[in-house]
Amino acid sequence: MPLPTLLVEDSPTIRDNLIAALGELTDVSVVATAESASQALALLAEHADWELTVLDLFLKEGSGLAVLRAWQRRPAWQHILVLTNYPTAEIRRRCVELGADAVYDKSTELEAFFERCNAYARNRRHA
Repeated sequence: MPLPTLLVEDSPTIRDNLIAALGELTDVSVVATAESASQALALLAEHADWELTVLDLFLKEGSGLAVLRAWQRRPAWQHILVLTNYPTAEIRRRCVELGADAVYDKSTELEAFFERCNAYARNRRHA
C-alpha cells in the first residue's frame, strides 16, 4: 500500500507534474492537495493518517513556515519534506528548526527527494 501523502503546492503545473512523478517514481500516493497555509493546516488535521507531507514554502496565501510551526509536535511517523525553489542555507536552517525532516531544491535535488520518499515508504510504520 503506497504511503499516504499530502501535497502543499500552489502552482497547478508543478502540483500536477509532481503528482505524476511521485506516482511513477515512488511508492507514495498523493491523497489530498492544498494551495495555501490555511488549506494545508485543515488537511493535516482532517487526514490524521498522513505519513508524508510535501510542502512548498511560498503559497497562494500564507507560508509553508507557518505550516511547519503548527505541526512541529507531530508523531515521529509523520514526515514533512520541504520542496522549494528558494533553498538558501538560512531557509534550510529555519525549516529544520521548525520540524522539517529535510529541504530539497525543486530544480537540482529531485532525485534525492524521490529517494527519501521511497525510504519512508520502505520503512513505514505499518510495515
